[in-house]
Amino acid sequence: MSKILVVKSSILGDYSKSSALLDQFIEGWKQKDASASVVVRDLAANPLPVLDGEIAFGLQGGDNLSDRQKAARELSETLIEELKSADYVVVAVPMYNFGIPVQLKTWIDLVCRAGITFSYTETGPVGLITGKKVLIVTTTGGAHRNTATDLALAHAQTVLGFIGLKDATIAYAEALNMGPDAAERGLTEAQKAIQAFIASH
Repeated sequence: MSKILVVKSSILGDYSKSSALLDQFIEGWKQKDASASVVVRDLAANPLPVLDGEIAFGLQGGDNLSDRQKAARELSETLIEELKSADYVVVAVPMYNFGIPVQLKTWIDLVCRAGITFSYTETGPVGLITGKKVLIVTTTGGAHRNTATDLALAHAQTVLGFIGLKDATIAYAEALNMGPDAAERGLTEAQKAIQAFIASH
């Protein structure tokens, strides 16, 4: 039985193209493997606490943690366990003002933990979340792929790779706000990439 973690990050609810693509992925995977265990972490529907000084110090552990620090640390450990237990990790990366949603950045801040999801060595950092296949579903209103403004995807790939999630496939839906024809082409291309990912795993 495959275990899949699906991370949604769009703030647009029912209007979200990235969330719709992730739902299509889940449906397609379930058709292939009805016994699959799918955990959906919707970062907009269930917001995570934004990293601040109190939480940052709390994540380091120690005595005399406040209730808020203890809660954030426990949540961080839950999020990390979701990653560790998954065979496949599927992450939505919609571009907002050239960057990733703050909801996704908050998730990143809680799962990037030195000594737990990555470590520093004499030869550089080493990711500790390994042996998983990753699908990144990215959506953009304009045409940014392979340009200097393709920052959201670059950020997501860099951070995921940093913690060991380097085996990533990209499903890219671009130009979604550049007219109906361009939007259809963008969504169709992403859907094909998702279908190919499902078929090959």
